[in-house]
Order: sequence, then structure tokens, then C-alpha cells
Amino acid sequence: MNLRRISFSIFAFLPVLISSQAPAADFLTVSAVGDILMGTTYPSTILPPKDGAELFGSVRQFLRQGEIVFGNLEGPLIDGGTPSKCGKNNLTPQQHCFEFRMPSRYAKHLKEAGFNVLSIANNHSLDFGREGLESTVNSVTSEGIQVVGGRYVAAFRIRGKQIALIGFSYLGEGINSYSMLDIQRGREILSQTRTYADHVIVSFHGGAEGKEAVEIIQGEETYRGERRGNPVAFARAMIEAGATLVLGHGPHVPRPLEIYRGKLIVYSLGNFVAYGVMNTKGPSGLSFILQVKLDMARGDFLGGRIVSVELKGRGIPAVDPNTKALNLLKGLIAASPFEGRPRFGQNGELFPTNPPAQRPMMNRER
Repeated sequence: MNLRRISFSIFAFLPVLISSQAPAADFLTVSAVGDILMGTTYPSTILPPKDGAELFGSVRQFLRQGEIVFGNLEGPLIDGGTPSKCGKNNLTPQQHCFEFRMPSRYAKHLKEAGFNVLSIANNHSLDFGREGLESTVNSVTSEGIQVVGGRYVAAFRIRGKQIALIGFSYLGEGINSYSMLDIQRGREILSQTRTYADHVIVSFHGGAEGKEAVEIIQGEETYRGERRGNPVAFARAMIEAGATLVLGHGPHVPRPLEIYRGKLIVYSLGNFVAYGVMNTKGPSGLSFILQVKLDMARGDFLGGRIVSVELKGRGIPAVDPNTKALNLLKGLIAASPFEGRPRFGQNGELFPTNPPAQRPMMNRER
């Protein structure tokens, strides 16, 4: 793929539709996780045991339960190349600039785990420039995995419905990301996508980072002086413009969930794989697999489940029988400013605040 010849149309990266073989149902199932960094070969080599073959062993069965299985790929898959971010900005890791590089062969681990769509709308996809981005796209698409971010639009056709995924970040609009900082522009992109898609799932990489960021605020967020967007205003605007589901990532910690106009917003899915080079202490080491059911007709949130995950060793995900991530989420949601809060069952089940069937028809969206 020659990126220099790419057309900047919203349809430019619309891939061949993938049809699900799942049995007929009136709901769509989605599994989603947060940031995925499977080690790095730059600036030094820090790779997982058995060359990553067992990275997803403990969690694979839960990922595969979704018709759409989403994660945020936090770095390029490339075997050479030249780092392009920190040197260009005259920054060093000690000044909080980091560049990552994962082996391109690790795309097979993502396929075996069950992923069929990955976000590249984040601040590490271009760590090795356009060459790294091109290698990433080629590596994962050769495994049958779609990418989402900016002009890369993922598309699925499931039981007669067309589902599109689009990706934003706090960065300026570019080849791999739309900007969440321009909410009106985001509305326009969402509306354009809705002209050909029955349902649109929005991914965004934004918000502050670290343990202090677990609690959501209603306003603009920054991190180390950098604008990181207004996640609440952005996510709600996407729902108002017709989005079915909004999935946030980037803060590296879990953040609350909200039900807004009958649709689910997840403000941060947290770290999912953070091998060797990311902080996994405290809430940074707690994660979850989100499993949701969405009404096929209107996209309303019908219910789901939180599967608690803890990052073990140097950052390998494992199902947590003590459900620490679930307990954290319950507390964060209870303390949040949101009126629409999902209800929890004893085993991590998620239920709508008000089941769609009980709401008057006039109040239902679209």
C-alpha cells in the first residue's frame, strides 16, 4: 500500500464487508478491550516468553464471544524502520516521550486471540512514521483483522445490518485518526458514516492518564500540559449524532461507564496487554473485557458483562477471580456525575438503567 496515493475520502478505506456466521438473533454482540502493547524491540528488546504465543491464553475464550472483537493497538508492528517521534521533537524518554515497535509476526497472536478489528487512532501508531503505519496495516489485515482510525473505516455486515467503526484521538486529524478536539467536525463525520451504516461504533483515544485519571470530569482534560479533549462532551455528541456505542481508551486505567440516551459509553477500557515497558501498578494493572449486547434495530444497550482482568508479571492479562477491576468500576460509577448508570449483577453482569422495552416509544432514539 502506497500511503502517498491514498484519497482523503471517508469511503477511501472502507474494506470488503465481513459477514458473520453467528446464528440469527435480534442483538449484536461486541467484546472490547483497551490498550495492547505486546512488548517492544525499541529502544531495547523486551519481548514476552515464548515469543508472545501465550500472551492471550487466559483471556482468549472471553474475547471470542463477540461477533465484533475490538482492541486498541498501542504501537506499530514493524521489523525495522526509523523512529520518528521523540527525536523529531527533541525529546528523550526521561522527558516523557516513548517510541515502541512490536514485531510484525505478532499480528498472528492478535488473530489467534480473536480480534477482528483494532484501533490505530492513538499517539503511538506513528512512532515509526508512515512506514511503521503501513507495516502495521499490512500485518494485521493479512491476518483478516480490520483497522480503524481516521480514514481507515472498519465495516461488518451482520444479519443484514451494516456496522461501521470509526476512530478518533486527541491528536490533530491525520491519516490514522480523526480529532476528538473538534466536536462539530466529529458530528459531521458521524453523520456521513450513518448515511451508509445502520450502526456506528466510535472509538476514541483521549483523556488524562494515570491513577489520578480514574475519576471522570465533565470538562477539558490535559496531561503534562497537552490537550486531551473533553471525553464526556465528545462521547455524548457522538451518541446525539447517531452512534450506537462509544469505546474510550488512552488513560491506561479503567474509567466509568455511562448510559446516555439508551446507548453505552465506556470512558476508558484501561490497559489490556502492557508487556515490559508500561506501568502496571495500582489501577494501571487492572483491566476488563467488556461484553455487550446491542439491539439490532435501534442500537440500544441491552446488557452485558464485565470480565475482570489483572495484568500479571510484566504485563500479561489474566482473568481475576477476585474481580478487582469490577469492584473499581462499581465504585467509579457510583461516584460519577452521570444519571445513566448501568446496574450490576452478582457475577459482573451489566443491565440497562431502564430496559429499552420499558421506555415509551417516543423517547427512543432514531
